[in-house]
Amino acid sequence: MAAPLGAPLQMQQSPRSGRGGQESSLWSSGFGMKLEAVTPFLGKYRPFVGRCCQACTPKSWESLFHRSIMDLGFCNAILVQEEDTRFRGWLVRRLCYFLWSVEQHIPPCKDASQKIMESTGVQKAISGRVPGGAGEGQEPGQAKQEVQRLLSHIQAPPRPFLLRLLGWALLWLLNRLFLNVQLHRGQLKMVHQAAQADLPLVLLSTHKSFLDGIMLPFVLLSQGLGVLRVAWDPHACSPALRALLRHLGGLFLPPEASLPLDSPKGVLARAVVHAAMEQLLVSGQPLLIFLEEPPGAQGWRLSALGQAWLGLVVHTVQAGVVPDAMLVPVAITYDLVADALHDPHHAAPPLGLWTGALAVLRSLRSSWGCSRQGCVRVHLAQPFSLQEYITNSRSCWGSRQTLEQLLQPLVLGQGTVVPDTEKEQEWTPVVGPLLALGEETQLLVRRLGCHVLNGEASVASSAVMSTAIMATLLLFRRQKGVLLSHLLGEFSWLTEETLLRGFDVGFSGQLRGLVRHTLSLLRPHVALMRTCPGDVLVLPRPGPSLAHLARLSAELLPAFLSEAVGACAVRGLLARRVPPEGPWELQGLELLSQSELYGQILLLLHLLPRDLLLLQPCQSSYCYCQEVLDRLIQCGLLVAEETPGSQLACDTGRQHLSTKLLWKPTGDFSDSDSDDLEVAAGRYFRLSQQSRCPDFFIFLCRLLSPLLGAFAHTAAFLHQGRLPDTEPGYSRQLLRFLQATAREKGCFECVDPHLAIRAIWTFRDLGVLQQTPGPAGPVLSLSPAFASRDSQEKLEQFIRQFLCG
Repeated sequence: MAAPLGAPLQMQQSPRSGRGGQESSLWSSGFGMKLEAVTPFLGKYRPFVGRCCQACTPKSWESLFHRSIMDLGFCNAILVQEEDTRFRGWLVRRLCYFLWSVEQHIPPCKDASQKIMESTGVQKAISGRVPGGAGEGQEPGQAKQEVQRLLSHIQAPPRPFLLRLLGWALLWLLNRLFLNVQLHRGQLKMVHQAAQADLPLVLLSTHKSFLDGIMLPFVLLSQGLGVLRVAWDPHACSPALRALLRHLGGLFLPPEASLPLDSPKGVLARAVVHAAMEQLLVSGQPLLIFLEEPPGAQGWRLSALGQAWLGLVVHTVQAGVVPDAMLVPVAITYDLVADALHDPHHAAPPLGLWTGALAVLRSLRSSWGCSRQGCVRVHLAQPFSLQEYITNSRSCWGSRQTLEQLLQPLVLGQGTVVPDTEKEQEWTPVVGPLLALGEETQLLVRRLGCHVLNGEASVASSAVMSTAIMATLLLFRRQKGVLLSHLLGEFSWLTEETLLRGFDVGFSGQLRGLVRHTLSLLRPHVALMRTCPGDVLVLPRPGPSLAHLARLSAELLPAFLSEAVGACAVRGLLARRVPPEGPWELQGLELLSQSELYGQILLLLHLLPRDLLLLQPCQSSYCYCQEVLDRLIQCGLLVAEETPGSQLACDTGRQHLSTKLLWKPTGDFSDSDSDDLEVAAGRYFRLSQQSRCPDFFIFLCRLLSPLLGAFAHTAAFLHQGRLPDTEPGYSRQLLRFLQATAREKGCFECVDPHLAIRAIWTFRDLGVLQQTPGPAGPVLSLSPAFASRDSQEKLEQFIRQFLCG
């Protein structure tokens, strides 16, 4: 149950005046009161999200969840007061940050290097008993020195003084960057109960900001979970910063670990890394692994480095070094990302001590004394057993086909039947430590990473922030502007719709104050104009601001994803029969059979990237189609139509058993009617004629328009692009084309480098682009199947059937 939006708010200092001129005066006077920064008060009751998979981990689903955790409410991790210390008094109130950091318990870490040196794998590599080991042609003394050098690169003993100093500095910094960092006490209780089982904790997190790797260990240390070891990307940090982070608990893979499998240095480096992971898990230190690529990386995909570290954990459990490990998915959401200062069209350079300090100063300067302070929500999902997942997950592995095998014949008009099989799509390269494991273990790690990041545990259960809701409204419903009085009602409506779908929100409080606070965060991308006394016209700024709002609105997409996919599929069916600009009543006359809907939804499912669909490896596309259809019926867009002579849709009785039972190897838990295709094919639906349906239908279709629009523009660019070219070079060509098209047509929401690279990867999987090795990296070229202009137009038309407007 959601907290009421009428909960009280706490007011903070008034912001500075605006940039001057008419807009600045409108900003304050248009609301009828002076704009103030508000602290959203998180309510006590929320939809509990983040349950582990019942199919893959049924025992964990039952044993590591307790109903009472729903009543525990929220806490602000950066709110440290006098009561949080053992002392009282006037001076304590001014030194509470320092006293709190001194009182934090930091367990000692002793003899880690010696234990790693004495491990069996390292000793075998030193003595040369491993094929290609370091002992071949190398003195044992030199090999031991090499092991020490590798160890110093991987980790260092945590320094309590530095940890306490960082804790004090972070408290001061976070309180000036954010209004709050919220944690659910019930989720913390689940993690504490999992830690009491004397099994190592491995936290698998999203990666929204460079600040995540510093803030998460601080937050969890403050909640009594110990010093967190963090697996960092060595390419994202300068050498000086890596040296500092190692003494704060950071872990870095040495470059030698990615050398070929037959390289002696690579064998030794991987042996040392495996021994370091074994020692870490045996000692019980919690480990944090980021499953997403770092911020600023080109394109969204699973992190290759994160999968390498996760593979080390899986290998350690499979080898029996530790009996099990408790996996805790973590999701972080921001109102306003503090370090989003780099150019979004280029990868961020390695962060150094000096550049990091400058970024902090810029963030402090932009938020000092003003209302542009956002909130942070840290979501800890239900822990689950890695051993249980390893045991149960293999039963869900079925045969798969590439996107080229599934869709290319249909796009080119060489086939009419949509294959009812799963899509194989893997965009993450495999690095050395994971490549050294067996093929079955590699597959297990990849699917575990997808399961955690795409499933109910992480991205799909992230709290939706107010900026995502506001950006969605302004971009997809009111791009031409909306009065503030109407915007208040629509903000409340979209919040309720999000909560009704079982998704949590990271805010609560008085509606007027929430909208003011959200608009203050979006001030650079929103224009306010006075229209009449007491009201204001709110409209998004044209140009690049629309692309920024599109990136924010993507955080709300998981809540409406099933309906959005279904609406675009219905739009594709109707586009073949009724003109898209035709009236809603005319479109509602068309009968849509269930088999047609299934086929159209499957087409769109195959076209969209798996990471966008949040499709778990244990979930079949057939079940997803049924879920999409159910959601369209539940939200009132589709109405069952009883045709003469057909079985009633509400009749659950079975007249006869199907002569051919279609058992699904990937686990089909749909209703019993799906066993008989004749009955299913006889079901028909119409579009509902309720007054709210046309607007809601268009809204759902537009949620996928940034990605589908980028795909359509990429198809139109095929005959203009210069090929062959490298992938980065072709993505720059495509991005310039998207910018030129946006200036001509105004579709700036498609101008995003991440959307461009997703389109290129999808076209590569579809067989539109071919990839061959080259001296400067893989080279893309146009495949013969799509060399003709006619084939390219068929591809563009295939994509545009799902676009609305």
